Amino acid sequence: MNYQEYASVVLGELNQTLTGIDADATHRFVDLLLNAEEVFCAGAGRSGFEIKGFAMRLMHMGRKSYVVGETCTPNITKDGLLVICSGSGSTKSMVNHAEKAKEVGAKVALITINPQSLIAEIADDVIVISAPSPKSAKQGEVKSIQPMGSLFEQSEGIYLDIVIMMLMETQHMDSNTMFGRHANME
Repeated sequence: MNYQEYASVVLGELNQTLTGIDADATHRFVDLLLNAEEVFCAGAGRSGFEIKGFAMRLMHMGRKSYVVGETCTPNITKDGLLVICSGSGSTKSMVNHAEKAKEVGAKVALITINPQSLIAEIADDVIVISAPSPKSAKQGEVKSIQPMGSLFEQSEGIYLDIVIMMLMETQHMDSNTMFGRHANME
């Protein structure tokens, strides 16, 4: 395949995964975000990179947002929301984070491939992205030409950007407003 053919197939895969996400789960997720005093974001590996971008966009919106594991991240309280990106939904460190959040009364949202996972069982909202991954129990449902969990990781990043756009609409914000909070010490 040449570049254009790969691009066409990858865009088709992304279209399939993104349009297959449950709108009701997304609206619940947006409501959880709007009602949280602080948003804590967690993910491992490439999912961790995607969730860091989401935390940054929340900060651009003027929201208190943190990445779990960073040295300046405070403790989560009952007014917080923990957002976890985990394809398997059972990464041990993410399970521990979810259990701790629930222990203090915080809400938990999970973006995953596996709605029957350990974290999904205790989450307040579960957003399922149907994408193949070596860590997924749902092998065979959706095919991808991409390696490993790439389709899930790309989909979660784009999905989280769409959620930011939904939040921007409800908060009557635009990119110019948000750019005022962009880092100036780069």
